[in-house]
Amino acid sequence: MIGERIERARQAAGLSLRALAEQVDLSAMAISKYERNEVTPGSDVMLRLAEAMGVRVEYFFRQDTVELQNVEFRKHAALSKAEERQILADVQDRLERWHDLDDIFPPSAEMKFKLPKGLPQQIGDLGDIEAIAIKLRDHWELGHNPIPDLIDTLEENGIRVIVTPYIGKERFDGLSAKVNDMPVIAIGSEWPGDRQRFTLAHELGHLILHGRLSEELNEEKACDRFAGAFLVPGEVVIEALGSKRKWLEPRELLLLKLEYGLSIGGWTYRARDMGVLDKTTHGKFYGFLRKQGWDKQEPGPAYKHEASRLFEKRIYHALAEDWVGESKAAELLGIPLAELHACRNMECSSDIAH
Repeated sequence: MIGERIERARQAAGLSLRALAEQVDLSAMAISKYERNEVTPGSDVMLRLAEAMGVRVEYFFRQDTVELQNVEFRKHAALSKAEERQILADVQDRLERWHDLDDIFPPSAEMKFKLPKGLPQQIGDLGDIEAIAIKLRDHWELGHNPIPDLIDTLEENGIRVIVTPYIGKERFDGLSAKVNDMPVIAIGSEWPGDRQRFTLAHELGHLILHGRLSEELNEEKACDRFAGAFLVPGEVVIEALGSKRKWLEPRELLLLKLEYGLSIGGWTYRARDMGVLDKTTHGKFYGFLRKQGWDKQEPGPAYKHEASRLFEKRIYHALAEDWVGESKAAELLGIPLAELHACRNMECSSDIAH
């Protein structure tokens, strides 16, 4: 078991056998023997391995394992197998920490993912997706207002969200999977907030729409439509922009982006979806954005990063109730014990950085 843990931690750190061996002053053959469980490393080697791979020693002795099922990468062809393994290893580690926390602090029955009642068995038109997005918003009691914390919203409704370091750069667009009957979505931690949100809403679309689309509809395009409609309902688009427009102001869309967390480009597509812009005008406007380079790097301030608060809140709740000790809490949070002490003293380095 320790061997598998060492191998997974090495993959999550993006290290080859040789690179890890050099960092801990051992041979690659020695590391290989540890990973194959032919030899058990001593405590001194464990400490060196943990430091080199950015984990706590307790990680190597974690008993529970989580098996990812139905893994789907949203990726470009250039994403390498090594990068895939790195992403999967990191996601699996974070899910196992969640699993440990669930044993200490079980989720309520309300926090189980359920589809809204009355969804159509077959969807034959992209326009039908608008009503489905509204149905889910109503099911989750979100109204039509901006969703300020999308990760917390998904997690409170039974979808586990993993925010993983920015691996694969532009070659990685997200990941979906399941653990038993719980949906899992992974996004990059350093992506712009609007990209994180669109990916989350797009993957949510797959959960809602899969198996319901007619053969004429492309599922990726349908999920893009769902994502836009879920983040900004159609009536909000018309209220914000008007029913018909001859042109849009980029600054106008930037302000809406900062309010709703949908990119400037995403707002232009919502304007086209709702008939605010006709297809010709939308094409001209998007061409204008491309000419400015704003299709690649949008102007103005970025939308804030999405972050999960539920996991951390539960750990500090468990600490307050003495359900876990500090060592276990630090291991679950993936931080050194000294950093946990600082956080309990309201001096987290992450808070200072912000």
